[in-house]
Amino acid sequence: MPSISSESPSEASLIERIAILEQRKAAIAAEQSEAVLAFARAHAESQAAAGTVEPDALERSIAAQVGLACRVSPTEGRRRVRMARDLHAGHDRVRALFAAGRLCEYRTATIVAATAHLSPTERAQVDQALADQHVDTLGVRRIHDLTRTLAAQVAPGKFLTRCRAARSGRRVSVRPAADGMADLTAHLPVGEAVACYAALAAAVNEAAVSPEPLTRSRGQVMADTLVERLTGQTTAGDVNVEIQVLVPVEALVDPTSPLPAQIPGHGPVPVDLLTTGAARTTWRRLITSEGVVIGGDSRSRLFTGRLAALIRARDGGRCRESYCDAPIRHLDHIHRWADGGTTTFDNGRGMCAFHNQVRETTGWKAEVTTTGIVTTTPTGTEYVSAAVATDRPGTVSTDRRIA
Repeated sequence: MPSISSESPSEASLIERIAILEQRKAAIAAEQSEAVLAFARAHAESQAAAGTVEPDALERSIAAQVGLACRVSPTEGRRRVRMARDLHAGHDRVRALFAAGRLCEYRTATIVAATAHLSPTERAQVDQALADQHVDTLGVRRIHDLTRTLAAQVAPGKFLTRCRAARSGRRVSVRPAADGMADLTAHLPVGEAVACYAALAAAVNEAAVSPEPLTRSRGQVMADTLVERLTGQTTAGDVNVEIQVLVPVEALVDPTSPLPAQIPGHGPVPVDLLTTGAARTTWRRLITSEGVVIGGDSRSRLFTGRLAALIRARDGGRCRESYCDAPIRHLDHIHRWADGGTTTFDNGRGMCAFHNQVRETTGWKAEVTTTGIVTTTPTGTEYVSAAVATDRPGTVSTDRRIA
């Protein structure tokens, strides 16, 4: 074994340093939360003074600016603004633990989210009870359950209303995962979710007693059964779907090329997978070279047809704004159509619904430069979003703030 220098820090001192740094991280996050709240209040006041207050638009603008400053999505920016607001309205003891580094940001956010429906006075009661039960010594799951229990005791009527409202938020979503996979998620009332899982688990038992040898794991049987029952196919591999994919021209002319194909919004997949996957899956290929999808133009005000498909493919199916991972919902003129902008490949960009609305808020503007799309916020801060090459490994976005 290599010798350890006598000057090397001891294991105990390293553990102590790790603990101190973790404490500092939490304290810095608490300080940042105070700055977020101060900015939100200051921006609301300045917009009110300018006579341009429209509550929803103002909230979107604040969330978007905080998201850009923190290099996170606007959804996360909005969560941080709301957390800062609620943390300073009834959570004095929790906030003190947060500032002292005894509660990390995630555990603090868990408490704030579980009491979001309460008034400041009701939050203060939960806050006191949490402090009495030494919340800083508990794990995330216990904190979540304890806070919800206390909130239910303090305001049972509001807790019932919150649970009823949650049922209206049931939904199904799909998110990209690694290695050509995706996560299909159903957000359901607990009884329905358990019933669905039990039905899939029963399929495993049926497969186990089948005379045919079992060649799949429990998880594989459940996943295949889910696909078969949702699509109506006899076997999961028979799904009939068309998927757009970007294929490097090098991979078409050279079978040994290491360049992968790209499924917009889902990332890279091996080119070989396109010919060995599901039998009824149609892969609609767009050819790229040097990471560039060939452009086009239109005399129409709207981005439609081939031009729209090319823009969506170039932007990878994701919002073009810096740090935003939301799927494209709108195709936007960077230089506004009303201001003389054209419906062209270079003047178009994919936008999520949130950023498409923020774009119309007072003080926001965007323009195309040699370095990418420059977004200017109401504070005058500028952010650059450059396109990512779609078929060059190691090529990354140059999203950055301009000093």
